[in-house]
Amino acid sequence: MDTIAQFRTYRAKMNKVILDADNLFFKRFFNLDTRTYEDGALPAQTKEMLGLVSSLVLRCDDCVKYHIEKCFELGVTRVQLFEIFSVANLVGGSIVIPHTRRAIEYWDSLDCSSDEVTNSLSDLNGVKK
Repeated sequence: MDTIAQFRTYRAKMNKVILDADNLFFKRFFNLDTRTYEDGALPAQTKEMLGLVSSLVLRCDDCVKYHIEKCFELGVTRVQLFEIFSVANLVGGSIVIPHTRRAIEYWDSLDCSSDEVTNSLSDLNGVKK
């Protein structure tokens, strides 16, 4: 199983375990987390960028992967991504660099996966890139 699928599968499995415990705090917390990143006075993309900076500074690799995926889905560019990394490393210091490395690696995995899907769809439709 590739890195992306492995992360998604594990996250979904363990979130289900947590939510199936029927604990009011976790139900509310997960709901609050979801709602916080919706469009509001700040667009969802900006909020995900903020989440990524915070996750890098806190050195939470699972959180970083989650926000990397969301930023990718919401159309953050690689140039914007490196500005996000710049802010996180400035605020968090050099201890954030290893997490930045892993974040770039995960972004590249998403990017390659996206290219593979696009190429597969193009092949199915008889379109050449």
